[in-house]
Amino acid sequence: MAAGMTVVAVVGPTAAGKSALSIALAQALDGEVVNADSMQLYRDLDIGTAKLTPVEREGVPHHLLDIWDVTEPASVAEYQRLARAAVDDILARGRVPLLVGGSGLYVRAVLEEFEFPGTDPGVRARLEAELAEVGPAPLYERLRAADPAAAANILPGNGRRIVRALEVIELTGAPFTASLPDPKPYYESVRIGVDLDTALLDERIATRVDRMWAAGLVDETRTLVDRGLREGRTASRALGYQQVLRFLDGELTEPEAHTETVRATRRFVRRQRSWFRRDPGIVWLDAARPDLLDAALEALDAPVR
Repeated sequence: MAAGMTVVAVVGPTAAGKSALSIALAQALDGEVVNADSMQLYRDLDIGTAKLTPVEREGVPHHLLDIWDVTEPASVAEYQRLARAAVDDILARGRVPLLVGGSGLYVRAVLEEFEFPGTDPGVRARLEAELAEVGPAPLYERLRAADPAAAANILPGNGRRIVRALEVIELTGAPFTASLPDPKPYYESVRIGVDLDTALLDERIATRVDRMWAAGLVDETRTLVDRGLREGRTASRALGYQQVLRFLDGELTEPEAHTETVRATRRFVRRQRSWFRRDPGIVWLDAARPDLLDAALEALDAPVR
């Protein structure tokens, strides 16, 4: 391993094989996993997030799984605080932290100098009230006029992110994209990206969704509804759960919800790739190669950043 390296990040699109590689790396390096999947932070969002079971973790300690109730809105700033505390604790015990997940902003928030713009409850409440009244489309058009670069990276229907971007613009007087700093390391790290040929990954996504349905995703969603899933601004939008909620509401048939989950996951993968491919520091590996672990261990001898 490269001298002075502190954190190993394993990133890449959904269903590419990050979890399996992270277990193998942790066993080879005497490491512990710190979750960087934004939806695996939620308690009992298990089947739809492909969260590893305790048995599947093979004795490797995992941090920041199941820390929020489904009613809790996501907070990257809070995640950053918790994740860095976990990383520092692992380092203090002489072990290797592996930051693992496909949520690119969460990974950046841990590994880079990253200060989050403040929030104003009054401004947020006003924008959220407007969102509830008129829907996301008018707010998205306002964002596109104020900050085209930010709008290009936010789905037109993602009201939560649109509201946050408009809030930052109003509070800072600067474009939302200006609040994302140029990369400057907070920890030394090596970043390993795993990906697959698109056709193969598309097939793997379809198989994964089939397995989720067979494992009881619909029943899990029903149980989570009783715990407030519909009121959770973040958790209710998780892939799979969002589509099952529409089925339970009568907006989709169950086969349509299944098909839409596959489609939505494939669209999400394209966005993940776009995010991660902008990072020149990631060493990309084909997840299908038989010597994946050896290749990943070899990558750890690359210069740290």
